[in-house]
Amino acid sequence: MNRQLTTHSELETISAGKEFSELIRSRTVVALSGDLGAGKTRFIKGVCEGLGVTEHVASPTFTIVNEYQGRSLKIFHFDFYRINSAAELQEIGFEEYVQAGGVCLIEWANRVKEILPDQRIDMTFSLGKDENERIIIINEVKPE
Repeated sequence: MNRQLTTHSELETISAGKEFSELIRSRTVVALSGDLGAGKTRFIKGVCEGLGVTEHVASPTFTIVNEYQGRSLKIFHFDFYRINSAAELQEIGFEEYVQAGGVCLIEWANRVKEILPDQRIDMTFSLGKDENERIIIINEVKPE
């Protein structure tokens, strides 16, 4: 699964996330990278909606992880913006979350790429030409 999407509004970014959620299964890890305001949290909001989360979805910048219950899957929403090393992730039990059988959605994943599972979906968000345009590049990563 390697592809590129272009959205033109927050609602389109949320809608793209909702559509993407149809590809998600238990133990899926999605690593999202991109500058502030690039659309990562909006996309995750759409993924969570698609998976049946009814509670408010917000970036866990200060708590590092938020947990949501979807229709059939538990969703772990991480924000690594304030993480400075892989050791910090070990302290919060990151590997246990990955092995828990839910879905891991990770903002700022590029900050600790060395600790991410070998099998995951990498997503890169960037600003487009217009104020609300976002470019989303999706690459599936598999173990060699």
